[in-house]
Amino acid sequence: MAGQETALRRGWTTGACAAAAARAAFAALLTGRFPDPVAIRLPGGQTPSFPLALAERRGESARAGIVKDAGDDPDVTHGALIIAEIAWAGAGSVIGFAAGEGVGTVTRPGLPLGVGEPAINPAPRAMIRAALEDLAEANGAPPPDLTVTIAIPGGAALAEKTMNARLGIVGGLSILGTTGIVVPYSCASWIHSIHRGIDVARAAGLDHIAAATGTISERAVQALYGLPDHALIDMGDFVGGTLKYLRRYPVPVLTLAGGFAKMVKLAAGHLDLHSSRSQVDGAALADILAGLGAEPPVVAGAREAGSAAAVLALAAPWREALADRIARRARAVVLATLSGHTAVEVAIVDRAGAFLARVGGGGDR
Repeated sequence: MAGQETALRRGWTTGACAAAAARAAFAALLTGRFPDPVAIRLPGGQTPSFPLALAERRGESARAGIVKDAGDDPDVTHGALIIAEIAWAGAGSVIGFAAGEGVGTVTRPGLPLGVGEPAINPAPRAMIRAALEDLAEANGAPPPDLTVTIAIPGGAALAEKTMNARLGIVGGLSILGTTGIVVPYSCASWIHSIHRGIDVARAAGLDHIAAATGTISERAVQALYGLPDHALIDMGDFVGGTLKYLRRYPVPVLTLAGGFAKMVKLAAGHLDLHSSRSQVDGAALADILAGLGAEPPVVAGAREAGSAAAVLALAAPWREALADRIARRARAVVLATLSGHTAVEVAIVDRAGAFLARVGGGGDR
C-alpha cells in the first residue's frame, strides 16, 4: 500500500552469533556433525537459527563461523564473520575464553572484565556457556571443560571505527549484546560505550572528563585542558544517557561541549539532541535576542530563520551574549539532571573549533 511504513528489521548481536557458532563447533566435537542451521536460546526465550558460513574440524578442536546480520541497524560489524573455535581443556577447567584474530584485549581497569581478559562481555559469555552446557546435557555428557576462542577476521580494522581504543580495548572488537537482539537505531552499543568510558575514567582516578557532541568540540576541550584520550566521552546526541549515568557514578568535574544548535536544544530541556527527536526553537532564540536589545528586524528574522546557524549569523553583534545565555541555560539543565556531586562547565564551540561561550568552572566569569 502506498504510504505504508515498513518496520525496520531487527538483527543479531555479536554475542548471539558467537554463541551459535560455539554451539555448532561443540556439536561437531560431540557428534562429528555440524548442525546447519544452528539454533540457540536467547535470554528472552527466543530461539533463532543461524546458517553456517564456516565449518572445520581440526583433530581435537572444531571451528564454526556465522556472518553477522544486524538487520536494518547501521552496525559496524554487519556482515562480519564471527568465528568460534572450541577445544577440549583439562579436567576442571570448566569453560574458558580466549581472544582470536580481531577480538580485543582489555588493558585498562573499569570495564566489567579484568585487565588481560579477552573483550568478550559477561552477557555473551553467559550466553555461550548456556549454549554449550545445554548441548552437553542433551547429549548425556557431563558439564564440559572447554576453551572457547572467538575471532572476527578484519576486526582490528573495524575496531578503529569504534571507541574501543579509548576504553583501553586493544587489538580488535568487543563481543557485545545483552539480549542477543539488535534493535535498529536503538544505538545501544553507543550508549554502552558512553557508560564504559565513564567507568574507565573513574577507575583511572581522573577528576575531569569531557563529554562532547562531536569531534570539533571534543578536540577544542582536549586542547584547552590537555585531557588524555580516556577522559573524553563521545556523547553524540545522548546527553540524557550520559548525565543519568553520571548521576549514579559521578566524577568531580564535567565539561559538556557541543555546537551552538545542539546546545540550544539542551538549553530548552531536550536530553536527546538528534534532529528526529528534538528541534531548535527559533521563537525562543528570538525572545532571547529581544531581551539582549537586538533591533526588531533582527528579532523578526530570528523568529523566521530555518536553523540555529542562521540565527547566529543574523545576530552577529549579539553573538557572544546569545551564546553565553544559551550556555547558562544549558548548564542549568545539566545541573538539574545530575545529583549535585559534579562541578559542571558547559562550552559552546563554533565550526572552526573556537569557543563561543564557556560557563562554569574556569569559563564562568
